[in-house]
Amino acid sequence: MRNMLGRASIILIVFPVLALLLLTGDNRITPPPRPPENVPHAIVGLGDSTMSGEGAGTYTPDTDGANNDWCHRSPQAMVQHIKLAGVTKVFNLACSGANAQAIRLDGPHPVEPSQAAQLAAIAGQYRIDAVVVAVGANDDPQFGSLLTSCVDAIFTSAKPGCGKQVDPQWQNRVNAMVPKVVAALRDVRRVMIEHGYADTAYTLVLQSYAAPVAPDMLRSLQNVGGCPLRTDDLRWVQDRGVPVLNDGVRRAAEQAGARFLDLSRAGTGHEACHGGQEWFTRLTVNWQDFQDKARYAHALQQSFHPNAAGYTAFAQCMSQFLTLTEREAACVPDGHGSVQLALPAP
Repeated sequence: MRNMLGRASIILIVFPVLALLLLTGDNRITPPPRPPENVPHAIVGLGDSTMSGEGAGTYTPDTDGANNDWCHRSPQAMVQHIKLAGVTKVFNLACSGANAQAIRLDGPHPVEPSQAAQLAAIAGQYRIDAVVVAVGANDDPQFGSLLTSCVDAIFTSAKPGCGKQVDPQWQNRVNAMVPKVVAALRDVRRVMIEHGYADTAYTLVLQSYAAPVAPDMLRSLQNVGGCPLRTDDLRWVQDRGVPVLNDGVRRAAEQAGARFLDLSRAGTGHEACHGGQEWFTRLTVNWQDFQDKARYAHALQQSFHPNAAGYTAFAQCMSQFLTLTEREAACVPDGHGSVQLALPAP
């Protein structure tokens, strides 16, 4: 009896399987896509002004106001200086002023298509080895607008500085930014998966922001000819503004499964108006734009961003990071006027 039941069970299982095979035998199952082979290897930059190259100058004509496109992509941007073995192509899709939504696949993109959508076109034609991202400061923190209000504060010394005014809300603003950056990074992952890239087939790095100013600037430059910022605000940027923002970007990287490169101390000793070799622009006015009604709103756009020397230094550190497998590291002064990669303590 037991043997008969056993045979019956086998028949009940095998016959449906055979029938399914007969029904589907003539239908080809499309294999999953694979990353392109025998094509140039590439690195891609996504995000905001600190990736597009704002502050470095010599912007491509199509991103310097043409059709209201002010992405300000520069051939001196950090991503252009990254050295990675085997990589021969560099694509800079970042845009000055971009927030996390600019990367995402859904939602409005009035000036340019979604950066993730642009990435998709590249992922199908080139073998992408690394995607480096800088984003978040233009979301809830509104760090650029905050620095503008800090400039305004120097003319109202009787009132609290911009740092003191924003500090009670700063942590909440950074916290609100985190899920938006996570969603953007997940869209990047989605694009890469759809083009056949396993997470281990390329590197996804989220970098944070370097402090562009510091309290120990030259007092002779603490004016509209250099860096018109109050000392208490400069101290807040260094001690609270950038560190809290840096921690938020780190948390976003962890939640999205991306690697993280801490740039918060990368510019120490080279801040705007510090004297010597500065890696950041001072208050910068493009007087030609200022006199053009169609361009005057962007006449100050380059202020307080890394310059070409800064981007070159940060790229050297990123290049070192991309050769390793650590999940996170930091770019710190090397004591000789440049930066070096510092790994977290074991």
